[in-house]
Amino acid sequence: MNIVTELFVVTFKIIWSFLLAGAKWFIPPREKSVEGQVCVITGAGSGLGRLFAQEFARRRATLVLWDINRESNEETAEMVREIYRETKPSAGSSDSVQELPLFQPKVYTYVCDVSKRESVYSTAEKVRKEVGNIDLLINNAGVVSGHHLLECPDELIERTMMVNCHAHFWTAKAFLPKMLELNHGHIVTVASSLGLFTTAGVEDYCASKFGAIGFHESLSHELKAADKDGIKMTLVCPFLVDTGMFNGCKIRKEMAPLFPPLKPEHCVKQAMRAILTDQPMICTPRVMYMVTFMKTVLPFDAIVCMYRFIGADKCMYPFLAQRKESTNNNESKTGI
Repeated sequence: MNIVTELFVVTFKIIWSFLLAGAKWFIPPREKSVEGQVCVITGAGSGLGRLFAQEFARRRATLVLWDINRESNEETAEMVREIYRETKPSAGSSDSVQELPLFQPKVYTYVCDVSKRESVYSTAEKVRKEVGNIDLLINNAGVVSGHHLLECPDELIERTMMVNCHAHFWTAKAFLPKMLELNHGHIVTVASSLGLFTTAGVEDYCASKFGAIGFHESLSHELKAADKDGIKMTLVCPFLVDTGMFNGCKIRKEMAPLFPPLKPEHCVKQAMRAILTDQPMICTPRVMYMVTFMKTVLPFDAIVCMYRFIGADKCMYPFLAQRKESTNNNESKTGI
């Protein structure tokens, strides 16, 4: 095929992809079943990780919960077991499956520090031996240091980068080989809108989320280049979620009703819809798509003016002040 003909084919495929994307607004794609599939969730002990676990449990997936905190991870597991007790197998299950008790031991818990690759690799090996091959990998674990750059200890910057970014490399290297062999699997990267655009005072957090998104997109292209269409990738980029991670963050009060913190339940339900329909990317709320587009076309000075008008330029400062006060109080108590 000569280059002119190929150009026409590529142009047609681009137009066709736009038409297919538009059609999904009117004919929502059907959600796939994950019943019986093995799903690993990092950072499952609280926040979005716990909510993801509950949503997958309602769909009868076998859950493998990773968290650095054993107690909170076990709390999530108990919630999952309660959901299993209340949830019946789908109508498509065979009679032999329906004869089994409603509650089955389908949740496994592991203590894992995802910032340490040795911990990730050893835990992944335990999962392979005790559970089997995995079908879904939800890279959800995340931390924030809560310090201005020049006040932030180096070890906290390193930990932010390792948990929010490097851990994605380790989990992918642990589980991707079998996915490639079977040409089957789904990798989900829970990033942030702060990995698409930035604000002042959270340089380490923004850098880590930019890195996670860059890793996700490059891996997506690598899978396409290898014609591994059976392995799906979904990037989740929510606005600030009301999980307590960024308590105190504020924008201009007149603009606050337009950009409220997201309810965690709403964020996860939107993400689940994207995962179960193999959507490549989901930004919540949808206005985040527009903000990201404006960043690519507006001059930097125009973006600065817009940030100042909205109050987004220093929106993290109250949060950082709270963190600093909390740290000082803890140090005072320790001194006593």
